Amino acid sequence: MVDKLEKEILITGFGGQGIILTGNILGKAATLYDDKNATLTQSYGPEARGGSCSAQVMISDEEILFPYVEEPQILICMSQEGYSKNVDSLITGGLLIWDTDLVEVGEHDPSWTTYHIPATRFAEELGNTMMANIVMLGFFSELNDSVTADSLRQAVLTSVPPHTKDKNAAAFDRGREYGAAILKSRAKKDENQESE
Repeated sequence: MVDKLEKEILITGFGGQGIILTGNILGKAATLYDDKNATLTQSYGPEARGGSCSAQVMISDEEILFPYVEEPQILICMSQEGYSKNVDSLITGGLLIWDTDLVEVGEHDPSWTTYHIPATRFAEELGNTMMANIVMLGFFSELNDSVTADSLRQAVLTSVPPHTKDKNAAAFDRGREYGAAILKSRAKKDENQESE
């Protein structure tokens, strides 16, 4: 991934999925627990629930002078519309993550690092599809070091209603476990290719 001073992260989906909350948690993890600077800007489609929405998060060790994500290094997609509308904005060498239950990805830039997770299905198995965004955050925390995993987990647990903490912790951990399994599998595959 191209190394820039700021991490530009674009999270897309539709109203009702907790996309803005996801961006908020990411920014909270960066600022309150990792001692970094972060900004969050958000946009909604014509109707809030069901319409397209996005959260733009900037994370930096330095002061952030311009809060809008223009060239995302990381694109997280939780809806087909969000993917189709934003995929071309991802920079060369960027990171693309999507929910396989909701997004079908076509041909893309071979320089991108890509990962996918059935986040909605995992959330459903845990008892609430509304936690797909938390599954996604857990997955993201295993794949990228924009914020530390401990900070992100702490930000999740201080952002959800108290009576849902245990379920959200389980959702976050499920995403992390899946991410760890994917990374292990890829490392093994690379190892096998090198030894051939």
